[in-house]
Amino acid sequence: MIGSMRIGTFTYDTTRDLAGTVETAATLPEIFERAIRGDFDVAELGLTFYLRLLEEGTPFVALPIFPNRVFRHSCVFVNTRSGITGPGDLTGRTIGEFGTYGQDSGVWAKGILMDEHGFRPEANRWVIGGLEHPAEPFGFIPHPHPGTVDVRTAGPRTLNDMLAGGEIDVLFSANVPQCVLDGAPDVARLFPDFPARERDYHRRTGIFPIMHTVVVRRDLLAGDPGLARRVYTMFEAAKDAAAERYRRGRRLYQVQTMLPWANALVDDTLAEFGEDWWPYGIAANRSALDTYLRYHHEQGLSSRRWRIEEIFAPDLLGT
Repeated sequence: MIGSMRIGTFTYDTTRDLAGTVETAATLPEIFERAIRGDFDVAELGLTFYLRLLEEGTPFVALPIFPNRVFRHSCVFVNTRSGITGPGDLTGRTIGEFGTYGQDSGVWAKGILMDEHGFRPEANRWVIGGLEHPAEPFGFIPHPHPGTVDVRTAGPRTLNDMLAGGEIDVLFSANVPQCVLDGAPDVARLFPDFPARERDYHRRTGIFPIMHTVVVRRDLLAGDPGLARRVYTMFEAAKDAAAERYRRGRRLYQVQTMLPWANALVDDTLAEFGEDWWPYGIAANRSALDTYLRYHHEQGLSSRRWRIEEIFAPDLLGT
């Protein structure tokens, strides 16, 4: 049955070798919206998108497959004219976020700042909009947030322009805004030394933050009890094939890429993470998943704290 399934996912090296009819889109929110609309049998979906739908009853079941994971100390950008020099200066600020209050990247960044720097989202004003083009908040998901948090929309302005112009002090963004890529003099990362901070965070916590999971239509799983395992095995095989390409590339100094010193980065990654540095399954990711579920609830995006056993397909809980 897998060969006839419609699969929606972004283009990653971990998904290059998938079987079936694989479709993508220019942006991840487009994939998410199409998945929620029912265009796919199997689809990549942001964790917060899945949890928000789970609150209302969703036609999907998540599998412990994680095609997108990123350390997020790097995703907080500031206008330097606002006087922000560190996380202690974030109180009372106007902060932008793309598409919804509580993007997966923002959930992680806020949670880490709350745990380690005393950050309080309710002490700020939040502006939701489009990053490079004016856009309303996503219309295909619920938008929960605590009543104590001031959330408004950006209207006709883009978050990129608002950050560059100082109309917002801070931006939590999964994508690097164009003003940063253009070298705008008044915009910088909150943590310019983010690689060192992210490595330190991983060494202390063991967490490699997870952004997205993969979901399957619930009715398909009900009609084919072995389907969840077969989809999981297919995604895992595609991911393992990608990892093997990196391992083979070590002999050739990773010359398949255009990045100088990519070979050193691969060597460092293997030394720090081990042979399976991008694991799927529950066991290897329990701490990261439980932390995310805690953050999601603490930030008022879930009405209760979900347990891992409640959100993934039961026959894959032993993975």
